[in-house]
Amino acid sequence: MTAPVLAAVADRLLDGLASSIGERGYRETTVADIVRHARTSKRTFYEQFASKEECLIELLRRNNEDLIASIQAGVDPEAEWRQQIRQAVSAYVAHIGARPAVTLAWIREAPALGAVARPLHRLAMDHLTDMLVTLTDSAGFRRADLTPISPPMALILLGGLRELTALLVEDGGDVRRIAEPAVAAATAILGPH
Repeated sequence: MTAPVLAAVADRLLDGLASSIGERGYRETTVADIVRHARTSKRTFYEQFASKEECLIELLRRNNEDLIASIQAGVDPEAEWRQQIRQAVSAYVAHIGARPAVTLAWIREAPALGAVARPLHRLAMDHLTDMLVTLTDSAGFRRADLTPISPPMALILLGGLRELTALLVEDGGDVRRIAEPAVAAATAILGPH
């Protein structure tokens, strides 16, 4: 198979895993479920991934990259700083709303995989933290004489947001309810002191 064909097969398998997670949850998902959704075979699955866990890690890695890209694209660095916060939160909520079960798998299931998923978690949190530092070093924040968020404070903000997200998704709540508390917390942390 050519590289584009292999990539397309991997994409179908990752979409199959995402569909099954949405339908049954990660723990109940089997390789048979993944290949049924992907309309392929177990042999094809194992040509791409060594295990269900490896497939999950790749799905979550891509999902986190997409999340960061969505937030960056959704924020106008020239806008007033409070507006930038609202834009970032809106992009976050839209991304989560599109695949809440995948987000929940990132927050709850990936840590349960232990050492195999630790690099994914560290990389995602590093990239999200870096994104927040960069976003808060924009023209809109500088005009308000606000300094960029420190990496430890960004991590605290992200940790609270992740937990709120997990609780709402687990309870079947509307993920849009994340928006106002997230805006309020970010404004308090990022704003004038």
